[in-house]
Amino acid sequence: MAWNEPGNNGKDPWGSNGGSGGGRDQGPPDLDEIVRNLQKKFGGLFGGKGGGGRGATGGGIGAGLIFGLLLVFWIATGFYKVEEAEVGIVLRFGEHVDTTQRGLHWHMPIPIERVEKVNVAERRQLPFKATVLTQDENIIDLQGTLQYQIIDANKYLFNVRLPEVSLSQAIESALRLTVGQSKMDYIITEGRDEIAYRIKRTVQDIVDQYGTGLAIIEVNIQDVNPPQAVRQAFQDVIQAREDKQRLINEAEAYRNEVIPKARGAAARLREEADAYKQEVVARAEGEAERFVKLLQEYKKAPGVTRDRLYLDMMESVLDNSSKVLIDVEDGNNLLYLPLDKLMQGSGSAKDALSLPEKLKNLKQRLPKRNVTQPSSRSNLRTRDIR
Repeated sequence: MAWNEPGNNGKDPWGSNGGSGGGRDQGPPDLDEIVRNLQKKFGGLFGGKGGGGRGATGGGIGAGLIFGLLLVFWIATGFYKVEEAEVGIVLRFGEHVDTTQRGLHWHMPIPIERVEKVNVAERRQLPFKATVLTQDENIIDLQGTLQYQIIDANKYLFNVRLPEVSLSQAIESALRLTVGQSKMDYIITEGRDEIAYRIKRTVQDIVDQYGTGLAIIEVNIQDVNPPQAVRQAFQDVIQAREDKQRLINEAEAYRNEVIPKARGAAARLREEADAYKQEVVARAEGEAERFVKLLQEYKKAPGVTRDRLYLDMMESVLDNSSKVLIDVEDGNNLLYLPLDKLMQGSGSAKDALSLPEKLKNLKQRLPKRNVTQPSSRSNLRTRDIR
């Protein structure tokens, strides 16, 4: 029911009773009267009198002071500080109007403008865990972490409603795609790093298509296991594979140890053979040269050369013999000289060196042979001992 309809008794919602006409004046309310009523109410709140005059003036001053303080406070709320690792996105009634860097700034206070601060230097981490099917139709439990960073604050705030949720869904899609193209043994053993790289690249392509403003830094696969029912069997297989690799490494280490030694021994034998060959060849060449020279001397003096050869030969033979048999002239017996006993009885190296002198003295004491009547044994010799 409107206030000026019949039955309202002329009551004015602004506090008047229809003027002096007692409700007969049904025109619009007076604006000055409305302002005075408001001043009275504010004056009553702050201890002023509800009447006009000086009390009304004091109430107006108090209301103005409060309004001024509220205005200053409202303006002060517009100051904000952006840290070094952040950017400030200024929104005016929800629309992006400015992007501010680090430092102190001011914007129109709420509800006109507001600022969204986004940390673009922080490396954020999102764990993931999934049970996926491999290419060879095996099931594995895979878990790890994904590190990402905001590189475009505008895209991060306005293109996607929930960027982290979209990122989680992108990770799950990348896991199923990448693992579904690889075999289980490869994923569990040596292919973990490659699988992580392929997941990172796939997730980056997905978030770029969405325009999330995110950059995927690294994907770490921390644990890859077969299902619990067959996990022990797979661990036995992995242990056997590790033992195989260990034995291969030990064999290679033994080979690396033995082969250099064998090569060194072979090189040493080759060098010794070369040295022996050179020695034999040099000795043969020396003997041949000596023989040629001896032949030349023999042609010049055959008798002297023959005697010299005989003496040299006998000297070399007697040097290696411990017993000497001497044919006595004009006799049928041979004289036996035990040189080893004589050398043992000599007592010193000086006495041993005088052994040829003793033999010479012994020869002089032996009876001389008649040259005109040679014995039958003289035919066996080419020369007497001198």
